[in-house]
Amino acid sequence: MLNSPRLLDQVRDRLRVKHYSIRTEQTYVDWIRRYIFFHDKRHPKDMGAEDVEAFLTHLAVAGKVAAATQNQAKSALLFLYREVLAIQLPWLENITQAKAPKRLPVVLTVSEVQSLLLHLKGTHLLIASLLYGGGMRLMEAVRLRVKDVEFSQHEILVREGKGFKDRVTMLPEAVVATLKAHLVKVKVLHDEDLAQGYGEVYLPFALGKKFPTAGHEWGWQYVFPSKNLSTDPRSGKTRRHHVDEKGVQRAVKQAVRDAEIVKPATPHTLRHSFATHLLQSGYDIRTVQELLGHSDVSTTMIYTHVLNKGGKGVMSPLDR
Repeated sequence: MLNSPRLLDQVRDRLRVKHYSIRTEQTYVDWIRRYIFFHDKRHPKDMGAEDVEAFLTHLAVAGKVAAATQNQAKSALLFLYREVLAIQLPWLENITQAKAPKRLPVVLTVSEVQSLLLHLKGTHLLIASLLYGGGMRLMEAVRLRVKDVEFSQHEILVREGKGFKDRVTMLPEAVVATLKAHLVKVKVLHDEDLAQGYGEVYLPFALGKKFPTAGHEWGWQYVFPSKNLSTDPRSGKTRRHHVDEKGVQRAVKQAVRDAEIVKPATPHTLRHSFATHLLQSGYDIRTVQELLGHSDVSTTMIYTHVLNKGGKGVMSPLDR
């Protein structure tokens, strides 16, 4: 019989050593637990590639999960065997793969973006403006730190984006005054927290140990802090975390309804629209690639599908 808490605690410890996020930790632990229960609580060290293949195939055939979901489960199990159990699995080649649909991104027109933003207010409007104005991902925006906003250069330094990569994107002139006013209010909130014995923010990796007082400094605070203090599930410390991204998602969804936009738009749609509108304005694709933080320009090429020159960036002979 599996002593699951002990194994799962080992998984959590290894994930933290490797600096995985709390969300990834929760997701991986959940997949590993499901894998164990699928095989009647057998210990993973007593199983191997065939058992992993059976579980992943079950997800695709019986569970009918999306390809991304199956890949997520696969990553969790590979992490378990490679990093925790120190077992190298042979190549997994007998998995029934979930089908990955090739869908083009949803993109709003300029007028649709304007209408959407008109139906947002406060912090939600400011975050949505950064998603569209700087091409940021939602989690990059809510995790933004005060020190990474450079008003004089009109730049935002995006830390630890997808793939743990840093990049620089633009700070739109249209939000500068509003963002400065917002930060004045956040500074007052931070000062109140300090006065009450709080005011410490989560620091990534081992920075908290290397710089013990940095977590209380203004520059490290979140630009978009939560309204309430909360307990860190890892350290047990009471801190003010960043705003909940789910609140932004709900607000954008409601704004889409209020604006009577028929497209299934989400906060990430604003990033797609940012890229497409830059290409429509004549900016070269390499510049857009750099602003988005794409490793391969082929990823950025997908946004050419809405350009006036057609889906492959060429003009129809009929239009000549």
